[in-house]
Amino acid sequence: MSTFDPIKYKQTTQQQWQEAAEAWHRWGPTLNSWLGPVTEVMLDIAKVGTAQRVLDVAAGAGEQTMTIARRVGPTGHVLATDISSKILEFAAAEAQRRGLSNVECRVMDGENLDVQRGTFDAVVSRVGLIYFPDQQKALAGMKRALKPGGRVAAIVYSTPDKNAFFSTPVGIIRRRANLGPPLPGQPGPFSLGAPGVLEAAFAKAGFRNIETRVVPAPLRMPTSTDCVRFEQESFGALHQMLSTLDEAARQDAWREIADELAKFQTPNGFEGPCEMVVAVGMN
Repeated sequence: MSTFDPIKYKQTTQQQWQEAAEAWHRWGPTLNSWLGPVTEVMLDIAKVGTAQRVLDVAAGAGEQTMTIARRVGPTGHVLATDISSKILEFAAAEAQRRGLSNVECRVMDGENLDVQRGTFDAVVSRVGLIYFPDQQKALAGMKRALKPGGRVAAIVYSTPDKNAFFSTPVGIIRRRANLGPPLPGQPGPFSLGAPGVLEAAFAKAGFRNIETRVVPAPLRMPTSTDCVRFEQESFGALHQMLSTLDEAARQDAWREIADELAKFQTPNGFEGPCEMVVAVGMN
């Protein structure tokens, strides 16, 4: 295949997240300890606060949605959107369990945000924008959703060499599945991570006062085996890449991944290298 098929990609992505929804929710405490600090950075630079209306794009099981809901308080409102209905069911149930009546969940394609124009104080996306085939269309939709002076903020992975916990499995699977390098226009975990790329995307979409921050976010777990299980159960992107291999080949790939990730085991536990870029732009 020499050209990227965005329609097929989105169909596969939706299905993979339908299947991974329960696992992503179950690993919520790990996601919170890993991505919680960089999420706070995103919300700080987006100036998310009391009584605001916030749109959470590609919200997943809503772990960060709950953080936003606490920030905006009972007089605020959070709309969590995702392409997967099953993953949003977990987000809605978690909001109910926590008594957060200011959270609404709605199935929605991040490239086709069906929300009223100019009604949100902030739009955020944590590790979601990287997976949209048409990132400019997604950013344009986010901009339309904002009130004048509102802010869009996103978290993305930086470069593969700074994210070995993820780039190692990606590289192994890509080689074993004969996937070759990413096709032109193909989204993926590192599609916005090179220096200046995320800022340029925001500028092209018409945002102003753009600011970025690089934030170290090492993935710490008791053992490398825990990391392998975390990624094996819940990383939809890896499932998608493995889909062309038979079961035996998939298991062989995971064994190699386990061997390589074991190199990040320390006397104090597993510490997988990870670095995030956080960007904000004003409408």
